[in-house]
Amino acid sequence: MARKGLMAALTGLALVATACGGGSGDSGEGGRIELSYALWNQDQAPVMEQLATEYERSHPNVDVSIQVTPFGEYFTKLQTAIGGDGGPDVFWLNAPNLALYASNEAVLPVTERVDSDAVDLSVYPRPLVDLYEWEGTQYALPRDYDTIGLWYNTELFDAAGVAYPDADWTWDDLRAAARKLTDPANGVYGITAWLTDQQGYYNTIAQAGGYVVSPDGTQSGYDDPRTIEGLRFWTDLIQEGVSPTHQQMIDTEPKQMFQSGKSAMFYGGSWQAVSFQKTEAIADKIDVAPLPAGVEDTSIIHGLGNAINANTAHPDEAWEFVKFLGSQQAAEVMAESGIVIPAHQNTQQAWLEAFPEYNLQIFLDAVAGATPYPVSANTAEWQALEKQMLPAAWTGQRPVDEVARELAAAMDRVLAEDD
Repeated sequence: MARKGLMAALTGLALVATACGGGSGDSGEGGRIELSYALWNQDQAPVMEQLATEYERSHPNVDVSIQVTPFGEYFTKLQTAIGGDGGPDVFWLNAPNLALYASNEAVLPVTERVDSDAVDLSVYPRPLVDLYEWEGTQYALPRDYDTIGLWYNTELFDAAGVAYPDADWTWDDLRAAARKLTDPANGVYGITAWLTDQQGYYNTIAQAGGYVVSPDGTQSGYDDPRTIEGLRFWTDLIQEGVSPTHQQMIDTEPKQMFQSGKSAMFYGGSWQAVSFQKTEAIADKIDVAPLPAGVEDTSIIHGLGNAINANTAHPDEAWEFVKFLGSQQAAEVMAESGIVIPAHQNTQQAWLEAFPEYNLQIFLDAVAGATPYPVSANTAEWQALEKQMLPAAWTGQRPVDEVARELAAAMDRVLAEDD
């Protein structure tokens, strides 16, 4: 698609998310190169500033500026900037947006640069490399990754006389524990069965043997009986009363319920360790275990990539910066900060040591059997359908199988448009 059609094609990006800022790419005084690097997490900005400074030491003619835009505005702003032939030189990109940006030539392909510079992609988990490949071409280098675990409140487990979750737990074990942990008199629930994709139903769909979208991106899996079972896992918990209702979880975020001791279990990502450790009320009363297994023992893996804006005036310098950000040196700095699990293999030990009180090894172990975050060329469009249609099943207004089949039909129509 021509660049002039980019603005129209990227309209749906605000529904998913990724980077932005005003483009730089200009040469400063004395021939200095100015690169802008866009991200959406203010908490990570200090570490990114540190890495930018490290890069500048070995590239004295380059100045890197960090641009932070809140996640909710990130893609909208990026869309406008790139569509106007501007935008940051380098930016965070997530998997749901990769195909759309790549197919519209909004990001530079890096396959030839990877090959010519002998960049070893095997140092990253293969699922992450694949997430940033489109039609046989690599468009970003993996930056970090996250998997999903079962966070639990040890104090509530002890009070209820329930054994802590372990690697042998199944869905049935979780259900049985949730019943014993639910204490209506004190407003405590066994688990929060919240309507969330990466931290929730994408995992149970994969564990049931189902799928969200076919590998070739042409067919929805929501009408597959196994996928429906993955959804039913959550709606059954609500109907049984061991989870708050959907409305209760809209009124009070499930994470907040867990942090306030009102939920004994919480499906959450590896990134939750930072905020949980800082929450005094529960910091020393929680731990994390592998997700209970269904038919399959798996969890969703996702991670960010560093991409180069096709509009950049300095593609060579931008690539050198992206290559540095994907290096072991940069990964070790991120690991020591504890902000994320770096994608570069063999650098995660420092991340574990940042949270010695928790069994975070389970997140690293999950990589071997992980299921990649589901994506297609038009992820934003069908994810909007998920958000629109699935609540009817979570509220109990309509049977989950009926909702799922209608979602599949609507999603197939969207997928056919890009086929």
